[in-house]
Order: sequence, then C-alpha cells, then structure tokens
Amino acid sequence: MDATTVTVHPFGSERACTLDLAAIYHHFQNIPDLRDRRGVRYSLALLLTIALWAKLSGACQLRAIAEWARERQGELAERFALPRPRMPHPTTWSRVFGSAVAVDALEQQLALLVAPPPSAEEPLPASEQVALDGKTLRGTIPQGSSQGVHLLSAYAVRAGRVLDQEAVACKENELVAAPRLLARVPLRGRIVSGDAMFAQRSLSTQIVEAGGHSCWIIKENQPTLLDDLRLLFTPRVFPVAKGWSALPLDFVVVEQHEKGHGRREYRRLTVSSLLAGYSDWPYLAQAFEIVRISQVGRQISREERYGITSGSASQLSPRRLMAVVRGHWGIENGLHHRRDVTLHEDAAQVRMGQAPQVLAGLNNAVCGLLAQAGLNNLAAFQRSMAAAIDRLLFRS
Repeated sequence: MDATTVTVHPFGSERACTLDLAAIYHHFQNIPDLRDRRGVRYSLALLLTIALWAKLSGACQLRAIAEWARERQGELAERFALPRPRMPHPTTWSRVFGSAVAVDALEQQLALLVAPPPSAEEPLPASEQVALDGKTLRGTIPQGSSQGVHLLSAYAVRAGRVLDQEAVACKENELVAAPRLLARVPLRGRIVSGDAMFAQRSLSTQIVEAGGHSCWIIKENQPTLLDDLRLLFTPRVFPVAKGWSALPLDFVVVEQHEKGHGRREYRRLTVSSLLAGYSDWPYLAQAFEIVRISQVGRQISREERYGITSGSASQLSPRRLMAVVRGHWGIENGLHHRRDVTLHEDAAQVRMGQAPQVLAGLNNAVCGLLAQAGLNNLAAFQRSMAAAIDRLLFRS
C-alpha cells in the first residue's frame, strides 16, 4: 500500500493534524484473522482499515460504513490493489466483525496506534491518571431485556486515549472485570481512579503491587472505612489539660472557586495522613474529604464526599489530589459523551458476536486520534478528515 499521509486543519481550530493512514493498515495487519482461509475475499486488515477511515469521515454505523465503502469501491480497490472493484455487503461486515476478530489483539493494536512515542525516562509516581469507568451500548439491549454489551475502559485522562477495554459478561459486574483489565495495563507511574464500586482491598493491592497508585471515592459499600473517614473529618474541639500538649493534626486544605454559564461553584478538599496509621486498608496513605457547594440562581446545593489514596503526601500534593478527583470524570466528557453524541454509538444495533466491541474499539481510536492531535471538536475533525480522505482517493 502506498504512503497515504493527510494533513487537515479543522475549521475554528488553530491546530493542524497530520495522519498517516497507511500506518493504520500496518497496525491492523498484526491482528489474527480467525476465519477459515478458504473463501476469504477481503482481508481482516483491509476491512478494519476501511472501517476506521469511514468513521474518521463521519460514517459511524456499520451500514453507513458499508455504504461509504461501496461509494468508493473503485478507488479503494485501486488503493489496496484488490483484484475486483467491489466492497462487501453490510451483512458481511457484521459477520466478519462478529466472529473473525481477535479482540484482545485489536485492543492492543488500537492502543499502539494512538500511543505517544516511547520515552526512556522513568515516569514519576502518580504522574498519569487512568480513569476506570464502564458503559453499556444501549443499542445492543434486546427488546424486553435490561442487559446489553457492557464495556469497562481504562482511560488515560491527560492523553485522552483508551489504554484498553474489557467486556463485562452478563452475569458479572465491572468489579469482576476490573482485575482482568488492569492486569493488561502498565501501571507504573500511574494513578488509577474510580467510583465507590472499585474501592476494594484486592484491587487496591493489585494496583500498588504493579507499581501504580489508587484513588477511590468511599461510600456505603465500605461502611467501616466510611465511618472512620467521617470521624476523622468531623470538627471537634478537645480541651487540653494542663501539662499536656494538643493532639497533633496534619490537615491541609485547598480551595477552588469557579463561575460560568449561570453557575457558581466552590470546592474544598481537606487531606490528612492520620488514618494511615490506624486503618487496616492496604497501602492507605492519605484520606480526603471534598465539599462542593454550587449555586444556580437562588438554588444552593451542598455535597460531601470522602476518599482514600495510596499516594503519599510527597507523591500526591493536595492540589494534585483535587485535580485527580475532578479529572476522573474526564472519561465522561472526553470519551463516553463523544461516542454517544458524535459517533452515535448507542444508536447502533449490531449485536452479532464481538462486533459491538470491535466498533466501540474503533470509536475509541477516533477519539484517541483527536486527542493526539490536540483537537477538541470531533465533528469538525471528521468533516475535515472526510474531505482529505476523498481528495486522496479521488485524485487523478
């Protein structure tokens, strides 16, 4: 395949994006094809490459991918040196993606596709945040049922890319799938954040012993630890007897004030290491309380949350800890929202085999390539990329 490098400058952005489309094909050539070799007309690498090109051009659903390829079948056949200028029927796409893809190998290659250049420097402790969160593909839920394909993602918040994702089986939850997922993700120098579901001793131990750190929100699923946290951060005044010194306290407080879009918010994080010598939670180093007060018009709401982390005060300052707690929800805005709203993932009703996970992985790659280019507007990125790919295919 000839070199196919395209450069786009999305409207309204000061950044340009250069993308080597041939590199996509070379990555997909490393994925095993699980089909019987007899009767294979289109290679798996070819179909995956065309599907990702189509998604980059705004064709998000599987039928739209098939139609996008059919409209360009002559040019694609010439580009990939195919013996005949024809593209598969939509059912062929569904069947191949449902049964012919080694999903683990696909996830590995997609992660490499959007990964930054390797560095020889040893990462600093807790220097990169990985958010754990799951998402159900609503279009895969059969009528009369409440269970569809559910995928748990490990998302690098600052880089804006998915490191790996794991399918959650119908009779298990995210907590069961999380150890399998994290076993495949390099954790050295990373801090893994998650909601209260992931606040488990075994998962905390796995992360720290793999070279990373954990940061969990604590709720009623850990009642003893939650009571300890509430007791720690409840203000108390103790009388000091004559001849005795006051109790040593190490509370550190940081605050944030924000306003915009008719909303004013105040956040206060209080952090302490006192619980580290008392609690038997594995590798607990710091505990924290977050108070959030928001005002919209005349309505004022207050929320208090508690959490723990294995990062020490020297590794994780209070200001950095607040950024980690807030940054966890970057997976919603940077990944899940884009997959739902721009890539129309929940509207997809493909349910055959592993096809939903394959298409979700391609969606992750699109979001990762956007973040890799330092861009924010996915729709504008797709429009510019669509024009660039068509110019490449239809040039004389």
